[in-house]
Amino acid sequence: MTDKLKVIIKERELKKRIKKLGEEISRDYRDKNPVLVGILNGSFIFLADLIREIKIPHRIDFVSVASYGSGKQTSGAVLVLKDLSINIEGKHVIIVEDIIDSGLTLNYIRNNLLTRSPKSLKIVTLLNKRSRRKIKIPLKYTGFFIPDEFVVGYGLDYDGNYRNLPYIAQLSDFISPAIPSGG
Repeated sequence: MTDKLKVIIKERELKKRIKKLGEEISRDYRDKNPVLVGILNGSFIFLADLIREIKIPHRIDFVSVASYGSGKQTSGAVLVLKDLSINIEGKHVIIVEDIIDSGLTLNYIRNNLLTRSPKSLKIVTLLNKRSRRKIKIPLKYTGFFIPDEFVVGYGLDYDGNYRNLPYIAQLSDFISPAIPSGG
């Protein structure tokens, strides 16, 4: 591959912020036994590290969707490839997403899960690209705010590549630093 990568969030920064997110979720969901729903494929590494930092009982499940669009853009049209295997009715649910940009796909997933009558439904995202938002998404927890650049690593890919990187990198020559959300 000849793509140019520029690291914007180092591995140690990811670990530090995910530890704090796990502490916040553990505090907020004490005695609630939440169900964490990972959005495949991108969130699997974030979810794996996050659940190691959550010190309360919880369950996990996954959904997988395909959104249609061209290249690096999404249209918001969604096809469900894998649905939940856990009944979430009456349960506290936390959607775990790797990155939110337009919000179209996540909005579809959120609305779909709300039809199943969870007791509560919140969202945690590792990366928040606010400048790309087309739909307002109510986020409870955010790892980092990032600029409007295409990023890879730590589960995020480009054409199936780069998911294995232990950091978040931008595919371009110019870089704007990520800003930790602070909680």
